[in-house]
Amino acid sequence: MTVNLVKGQKVSLRKADGGALQHLMVGLGWDPAKPASSFLQRIFQQTNIDCDASVFLLQDGKLRAQRDVVYFNNLKHASGAVRHMGDNLTGEGDGDDEQIFVDLANVPASYGRLIFVVNIYQAKQRKQHFGMIENAFIRIVDNDTQQEICRYNLTDNFSGQLALICGEIYRHNGEWKFNAIGQGTMDGSVGELALRYE
Repeated sequence: MTVNLVKGQKVSLRKADGGALQHLMVGLGWDPAKPASSFLQRIFQQTNIDCDASVFLLQDGKLRAQRDVVYFNNLKHASGAVRHMGDNLTGEGDGDDEQIFVDLANVPASYGRLIFVVNIYQAKQRKQHFGMIENAFIRIVDNDTQQEICRYNLTDNFSGQLALICGEIYRHNGEWKFNAIGQGTMDGSVGELALRYE
């Protein structure tokens, strides 16, 4: 049964039978907001909003190298334990817009936290923000059984925000946990988000 999380809630990543999860699919999704009512607002919103999901692999709480950012220009971590399935340019369609696969058993021991973020590509240049997005979520699926373990619907008002820190997977006392963060930021790119963890 899926656990529906609230902001700040933490859960252990375990199978239904209590065993440790190994192969995860982290799905991130969003939809363009319904077109505005006025003619000028509809013109403003016609441009597709390109949201990009990324994951930062942290060592001792810090992002130590550019290779530890897995995103649309670096789809696979050097360890092979984290794989991004590619870029969705519009957010159209049901279900996950972008998916990141994580092999927890093979994440090198030096990495203690994986931070999952979403930013709007060229948000400042296109004058776009997360108030133009709705139904944003992050979910974790046991990729061996296809069972959804937990889901966090990001329901806060993120109008004016250019990026979201959605959640993190982290090690705690020898097991992996998930923390629902749901923090909006004014970071205009993956690079700006990454600076938060240097």
